[in-house]
Amino acid sequence: MARRLAILVLAACLSPSTALAEAPQVSAYVARYSPERLVDIISEPPPELTTDAHLAAVTYGHPLGDWLGFAWEVEGQLVRHWGEQSHYEFNALWLARWQRFPWDRWVDTRIAGGHGLSYATERPPLEPRASREDRDSTRLLTYLMAEVEVAAPGAQHWRGFLRVHHRSGVFGLHSGVRGGSNFVGLGIRYRFPGP
Repeated sequence: MARRLAILVLAACLSPSTALAEAPQVSAYVARYSPERLVDIISEPPPELTTDAHLAAVTYGHPLGDWLGFAWEVEGQLVRHWGEQSHYEFNALWLARWQRFPWDRWVDTRIAGGHGLSYATERPPLEPRASREDRDSTRLLTYLMAEVEVAAPGAQHWRGFLRVHHRSGVFGLHSGVRGGSNFVGLGIRYRFPGP
């Protein structure tokens, strides 16, 4: 089933009738560590941000096309951590972006979710949580992101966004790691002129 879905997504993205939804983009964001679970950050904002652990990220995103009402993209990230943990992180992901909201004439809004892989140059000490059952983290984990992007109506290139940056062991899938880390941050994005 998953293989069929992957083939359908790839075929839709590569078909000649699929127009590029957007032009490529570059982004930068800063974020702070939250000890809360990802589901709590999203469902019960605002999150607790009291730990002295931060990150700064630069990203490059490239559009794949539109399918099922979503703009599909791939993104690469270079991340620098400082404070309670100090290392680099490299992330590669695909994401889906919903771009149509009834209030867009007042505030142009987009939401996105993404999934991929994350590689840290050291084992992050804030992963996993403080539970005795959790094992030490590993360098390679799953990466998830959730984002809300806004701009003034008619803005051509510049947008602001709020992002949740999440590394996860996916309930033990990666070397038995059951923990993860969450960072919540703000960023700015520049979309290059379209074709």
